[in-house]
Amino acid sequence: MAKPSRLPALHTLLYFEAAARHLNFTAAAAELGSTQPAVSLRVGQLESELGVPLFTRRHRGVSLTADGARLFEAVRQGLDLIGEVTGEILARRRQPLLTLATDFGFAAYWLMPRLPALREEMPELEVRIITSQQAIDLRDEVIDVAIAFGEGHWPGCVAEKLLPESVVPVCSPSFLAASDWRRETIPWAEVPLLHLERPTPARWMDWPDWFQRHRLPDHHPGHDLTFNNYPLVLQAAMSGQGVALGWLPLVQDLLAGGQLVSLVDAPITTPRGYFLVLRESTRLTGVIGRFRRWAREVCANGTQEQAGPGGTSA
Repeated sequence: MAKPSRLPALHTLLYFEAAARHLNFTAAAAELGSTQPAVSLRVGQLESELGVPLFTRRHRGVSLTADGARLFEAVRQGLDLIGEVTGEILARRRQPLLTLATDFGFAAYWLMPRLPALREEMPELEVRIITSQQAIDLRDEVIDVAIAFGEGHWPGCVAEKLLPESVVPVCSPSFLAASDWRRETIPWAEVPLLHLERPTPARWMDWPDWFQRHRLPDHHPGHDLTFNNYPLVLQAAMSGQGVALGWLPLVQDLLAGGQLVSLVDAPITTPRGYFLVLRESTRLTGVIGRFRRWAREVCANGTQEQAGPGGTSA
């Protein structure tokens, strides 16, 4: 169906719709906060523009002509649709929004599996997750809360440790099965290692740290691979490319599901870890306070799980 060259003015259609719904110009004027002559004038202008009468004027009121009835139905459908869409938009604006900043690894391997539980706890909450390889800047007013890896010191912020750094080497079961190692006598100098690139100064454990902690000789890279985010490190480990440092609980589900196996029974734990970080000015009310309580409870219930960097820190 061809579209008209132009639509009548919206305010004119609103006057017409009210008059057609009431079949009374005076009642329409009262609803619109106008006057009966003004309604009559608007309707007359619309009839002149269309070139047809829309109402049959009677001594006691008006009735719609056939053309008026068709136009009234079209206008009503249009206004109903506009009302429905604007209602949805307003409802979404009223829905509480929490913008959470974290790193790739934490988002992928800790947060994502727990989002259903968060939705169950706060079904009305809309969560916006921002991930970054770079340091998270909490001066960005868009961010409500961060879960960041570090030592607990962020200027102008308060930080509460959720999960400590706890690290164990991991690899795929097939990689381990294809080797002739014994866990007690792993030839680390021959093992292809998977590295997570870290900034300077160092903010989380790397392989040199791990070897030093275990009083092992320095490893001389041969077939090592280095990645700039933690999910890629774990993907390489699961595909049998080598051995990675596994931060708990980021790898906890992968270990439980058999995608990865640990090569050492006792992980190394440090004072670092994942912290819930808020600006000092943040009020612990509303969705921020509720999310903080939820995160604390989930981490407290998983006291056996440990944590580490997912590829970035704040």
